[in-house]
Amino acid sequence: MRIIIVGCGRTGSALAVRLSEERHDVRLVDREQSSRRRLPAGFPGQFLEGNGFSRAVLEQAGIEHADALVAVTSGDNTNIVTARTAKDTYRVPIVLARIYDPWRADMYRELGIPTIASVRWTVNQIHQMLLHRHLTPELAFGNGETLLVRSQLPAYLTGRRLAEFDVDSEIRVVEVTRAGRSLVPAHGTAAEPGDLVTFAVAATALGRLRGFLDKELGT
Repeated sequence: MRIIIVGCGRTGSALAVRLSEERHDVRLVDREQSSRRRLPAGFPGQFLEGNGFSRAVLEQAGIEHADALVAVTSGDNTNIVTARTAKDTYRVPIVLARIYDPWRADMYRELGIPTIASVRWTVNQIHQMLLHRHLTPELAFGNGETLLVRSQLPAYLTGRRLAEFDVDSEIRVVEVTRAGRSLVPAHGTAAEPGDLVTFAVAATALGRLRGFLDKELGT
């Protein structure tokens, strides 16, 4: 993926290093050249000095071909303007923004821009939302090591016992919403069409959980 990160503070630099280690094409934008010192020697990504909401800077970073943009500066206004520009002007498929003001965060989630509110938790949250965007967490615990994730079960799993999806220390089915009613599944409860299932999942096992659902998602 080509990922543009606006803001090279603790969160932006940590996320950039993590993604570059996974061989993603990372482009960092920060208004202060001195922020580059937070990146390790030999960092393979690109660093650009400038404002993240500047179209000229974003285009220099390759936003027209970007798969994702993450705005994690220290200012809500900058993050909001950057995220809206990426989403509305350049139609970037995945746009995430760190917003400190809870009211603004709710407003932008309603506009279709997921928001993220310790640095370690934020890096984990953004990382999973970028790479497992079909499994957006409902709730995270600790520093994001354990998540609650809801997903509609694909049709090919109909009739399977929900307990079959449990993986020790990684994945557990904890709730099912069926025909508008919620229930805690018994050991023998079988999946029915339209089931919306809540999983408790280790963040490191999101890929495994996604494997259960890929046939329906086509990814």
